[in-house]
This record gives sequence, structure tokens and C-alpha cells, in this order.
Amino acid sequence: MHSDTNIRPVILTGDRTTGPLHLGHYVGSLKSRVALQHSHEQFLLLADTQALTDNAHDPEKVRRNVLEVAIDYLAVGIDPTLTTICVQSALPALAELTMLYLNFVTVSRLERNPTIKTEIQLRGFVRDVPAGFLCYPVAQAADITAFKATVVPVGEDQAPLIEQTNEIVRRLNRQIGRDVLMEAAAMVPTVGRLPAVDGKAKMSKSQGNAIPLSASPDEIRDAVRRMYTDPDHLRVSDPGKIEGNVVFTYLDAFCEDRQLVEELKVHYRGGGLGDVTLKRHLEDVLQELLAPIRGRRVQYAAEPDYIMEIVREGTRKARERTEATLAELRSALGLFVLT
Repeated sequence: MHSDTNIRPVILTGDRTTGPLHLGHYVGSLKSRVALQHSHEQFLLLADTQALTDNAHDPEKVRRNVLEVAIDYLAVGIDPTLTTICVQSALPALAELTMLYLNFVTVSRLERNPTIKTEIQLRGFVRDVPAGFLCYPVAQAADITAFKATVVPVGEDQAPLIEQTNEIVRRLNRQIGRDVLMEAAAMVPTVGRLPAVDGKAKMSKSQGNAIPLSASPDEIRDAVRRMYTDPDHLRVSDPGKIEGNVVFTYLDAFCEDRQLVEELKVHYRGGGLGDVTLKRHLEDVLQELLAPIRGRRVQYAAEPDYIMEIVREGTRKARERTEATLAELRSALGLFVLT
């Protein structure tokens, strides 16, 4: 007899396929995904449909990056025998669930979502918001519920999306009269969002202020040299500020020698530690971290057929899971079924 104790909690997470993944993705989610795949049933969504919500003018970029992101996953240590990697646009049940859920959400509720409000401002949409972009919290709810995920790793700024998912779940379950859909818990990383190299809040490959996982030694060196520190730290002998200093933020995130980091902070605050020396410490840490990832990435990139087979097989498995959920929900709601 199958024991419920053998059932692992389900995680759904993923990335928009708009460009190579960078260090912000690594510290924010990729590192934890590698660990969680051993204790959870994990699905990684190559979110090409969501990528189109603000990239419909360049579908080729979205298509090209499906395999690029998959390669990044494997390079950091995602094991396709433990984690299911799948393509969002190849899962038709997600689109049907999205259309179904849109009937249970108002436009005003979507516009009040803090994540959506912030993203609309960042992109300067004003009132010219693509409908797909405004509705992507509903599409994300479809993604999460289709896999019956109970855990969703997200940044703190994305947590309102999980709450909106759970609102939809509760409304549908109430209408059905029993729990068909599962509520999900947001798993927020202990490390906050990694700032961009130039000190801005958001990393962007297009703005050149992110360090991609595929960065060469020279690119890493150049990025660290350009990092924002303390603008008032003009001489080596001057006391320096740790707060807002991007170099220390990265050292906190990536340096495993905690004692060294604390010693550097004391030295910097007291004066006598120059930015060049400080950045050299960080560069050594990042070079050591990214060298093996870069090496594995080169190997995987040389085997596109192997990557395609992983994605194809993962998508087949995901399609079975999501279509089963859709069929169960349609039946529970009493929707017409053609037999």
C-alpha cells in the first residue's frame, strides 16, 4: 500500500525567458532550488508565455532564451532526474485555467496588486498596459494551481502574487464546496534582492548592470571594478560606510568565510582599507563561484539535442499533471464535457 509519508511537497518556480540568468537569480532562487530538489517534487517553468506579456514585439528573443535558461539551470546543478523542466507555452491547460480564473477576478483587484502597480511604473506603461501583463497574476495562479504546488519560492516583492493566487483558490473551492485546488505558501529567501552593480535596485542585462552566470573572467573583473561603494570614501585612510555599499552586499551574499567579511567591515569602517583591495577580495570570490558554472555551461551548450530532449520529456510529464488538474476542476465546476 502506498504511504502518504512518501508524498513530497510540490514546488513550482521558474523564470521568464528574456535573457541569460545572472547572479541575482542565483542568490535569490537558483541556489535554493538545487537544494530543494532533493526534498521536494520540483517543477521549473520556462515562462515564455509570461515573457511575451512585455516582449511581444520580439518573440525571437523569447524563443531563443528558452534553451539558454534551461542550460543555466543545468549549469548551476539542477538535476533533470530530480526536477522537471518544462515550457509554459507547451502546456495548453495553463491557458485554459487562466481564462477560467479571469472570470473570478476583477480588473480593479488586478490594478491594486502591489507587484503589478510597481512593475507598471517601472516600465512606464501608464494606461497603455498590455492586457496580458495586467492579467499575469492570474496566469501565475494557473501555473501554481495546475501543478498543485504548495510551495512557491519568490522574492519579497512577488509575495502579493501568491496571495492573489490563494484568493482565487479559496473562491473556487467555496463555489465547488470542497478543496479541489491547493493554497500555496510563499518561500521568501533570507538574502534580499541583490542590487545591481551600479547600486540601482534592479539588475538588468540590457542596462549592463548585472553579472550573468556565463560571465567571462574579464567580464567579472570589469563588473566588480565598476561596483558602487561609498562615494565619500575618497582616501584609503578615510572611514567608509558599509550600508549601501554594493561590494559588501555581494560579499555578504557570496563569501562563505563569514569571519573574513566581518573583519573587512571593521577595517573599512575604521579606515585603512581601500576600495581596490576590497574589490579584489570580492572578485576572487566571484571568480571561484562562476568558473565551474561557466565550464558546465559551455559543455551543455555544445549538446543542444540533449537539452531539447530534457525539455521535451519534462514538458510531456508536466502536460499530464496540468491536464489532470484541469479535468478535475472542470468536472467539479460542472462544466460541459463532450464525451
